[in-house]
Amino acid sequence: MPVTIALASAETLDGQTDRNRSVMLDAMAEAAAHGADMICFGESFLQGFNALTWRWEQDQLMAEAVDGPAVRRLVEASSALDIALAFGLIERDGDALYSTYLVMEGGSLLCRYRRLSRGWKEFARTDGHYREGQEAAAFLWRGRRIVTALCGDVWDAPDRFRLGADVLLWPVYCDYTPAEWAGGAGEEYAAQCADLAPTTLMVNSLCPGDSAGGCFRFSGGRIVDQLRPGTAGVLYCTLD
Repeated sequence: MPVTIALASAETLDGQTDRNRSVMLDAMAEAAAHGADMICFGESFLQGFNALTWRWEQDQLMAEAVDGPAVRRLVEASSALDIALAFGLIERDGDALYSTYLVMEGGSLLCRYRRLSRGWKEFARTDGHYREGQEAAAFLWRGRRIVTALCGDVWDAPDRFRLGADVLLWPVYCDYTPAEWAGGAGEEYAAQCADLAPTTLMVNSLCPGDSAGGCFRFSGGRIVDQLRPGTAGVLYCTLD
């Protein structure tokens, strides 16, 4: 059965978790009204990609546990709206912080993926509290095998994501300008993931003065549909 996945090029502001959560809730409601089965946001969307200070005592207060209040509110809205939700956050697990991506539906956690590559952090300044995940894994959703990778993972360790997936879900935080993307960067990204899955869905956060956002559907090493960088909005991708 066909499914529709909404990719949100939405604005996230660093350190403004409550505001970013409100943006997500509004976008979820709009996507659900549009008939989408899932909505996806970019890497670290909940707190903002550049929200961390690399001082553990401060950053552990910014981070959110998977069962924390901000996540619970999103889980409740996802269930109420009957739409699956996927988003990035800075996760706190004990005394460790991760760049994590969650996929949930109906109140259940389908996937908790922790970024494998270290480019999410200023690693020359961080200590052992700031960690990477250990493995990539596929999950099943609506009869489809989906693998999630975060940003630099697909560049640093593409072999880890050759798991026979139907869909690669690739949330990122990229600061290409619209001109750079149109001038060849887009084609490079499409080529990089060409052999990882028949369909790749890439979603980039929009942050003023830094990341220009944008959403993209890749197949066969080509861009087959996109919401161009510099544009806020939602790209609806229907998969047969």
